[in-house]
Amino acid sequence: MLRQSKGNMYEFVTHTFNPIKGKCFHNCPYCYMKRWGEQKPLRLDRKELKTDLGKGNFIFVGSSTDMFAADVPEEWIFDVIYLLKKFDNKYLLQTKNPERLFNLLVSMSAVRPEQFVFATTIETNRGEIRFGDAPDVRRRSNAMARIAMHGFKTMVTCEPIIDFDVPDLTSLILLCDPEQINIGADSGGNGLPEPSPEKIQQLIESLERCDIKKVVKKKNLARIYMEAQP
Repeated sequence: MLRQSKGNMYEFVTHTFNPIKGKCFHNCPYCYMKRWGEQKPLRLDRKELKTDLGKGNFIFVGSSTDMFAADVPEEWIFDVIYLLKKFDNKYLLQTKNPERLFNLLVSMSAVRPEQFVFATTIETNRGEIRFGDAPDVRRRSNAMARIAMHGFKTMVTCEPIIDFDVPDLTSLILLCDPEQINIGADSGGNGLPEPSPEKIQQLIESLERCDIKKVVKKKNLARIYMEAQP
């Protein structure tokens, strides 16, 4: 079902669309989907492949589960992509496994750069801080660099922001060559190790010095950083 975007998501997204449903392989402990209780097994809802996606929309595809996680069958992914390409929209695909996204879509020229924005999450630079079974943040950054080199727009979300080292996190983010960076806090009360307001300010200043076009401070960041946007 095509749903209008609501809540604390991305300001440019108009709709969400989730044809692949169920429990995400990455099993991140802070995932907002866990608030709804135990998730059903992973599946492709083929009825969704008949959805009219309209025209002129900006659709976040896969907002409820990572459609590029290791356990998602390739044919499901290509079935979804085939549907997306039939409509004159723009699409956001966000994944913690951008290496697989690159191998399946970008390297094969399966999608056009003007129709897609690819995003990944980089919560921290500290590899010893692991949550769930997602690929390491360095692998994510390296894959996003390859995606950007092929002419695709990229975006990074640092949400929930987890304690970090400013120079190293800045480098990981810049490697992705993002047009936009979103910084947000843990909204679910998961007890994550969070950075100080001073460190967040240093990160923002570091990114702005590097000519990042847009650094978005999410509303939920106000809990730990008072200069977040109202």
